[in-house]
Amino acid sequence: MIRSFRGKTPVIAASAFVSEAAYVVGDVIIGENASIFPGAVLRADFGRIRLGGGCIVEDNCVIHAGSGLVPGGSGSGDITLGRNVQVGHGAMINCKSIGDDALIGMNATLLHEAVIGDGAVIGAACLVTQGMQVPARTLVLGVPGRIKGPVSEEQSWWTTGGADYYGPLAKDYKAEGL
Repeated sequence: MIRSFRGKTPVIAASAFVSEAAYVVGDVIIGENASIFPGAVLRADFGRIRLGGGCIVEDNCVIHAGSGLVPGGSGSGDITLGRNVQVGHGAMINCKSIGDDALIGMNATLLHEAVIGDGAVIGAACLVTQGMQVPARTLVLGVPGRIKGPVSEEQSWWTTGGADYYGPLAKDYKAEGL
């Protein structure tokens, strides 16, 4: 379901796939070949949500703009996901930005004003705390999230390899009108 809110209508690239069972509302921009799977909610009521090309937002994720509106925040409610970001099932995203080729694990939570660097891996069920700065190609695990070191070659596969599977899958879903 795609809805306008307060005069803002989502802008979705023609090549993107948005499931009929997703909810996309407000000032949302979805880039080329991005995919939004069933149950995902992209709610841009406090700021803009911008997804770069090739982003994958799996089932039951929530991405909500408004990060910078917290006390002491940047004042901007916008959230940006770079190119080829993969957001695993059930993740809750309310951070400021996620860099290119990053992986957000299943059921991870990213709180206000957090910034995730390019190629970073946020582990499943990890809690990235408010304002955390995650450097590029860094692995973060745990509750609360702690930097565990650089992303290994094996972990790095997950930041790019998923697109090899999800890209064609999203095209099939789109072709079948789902």
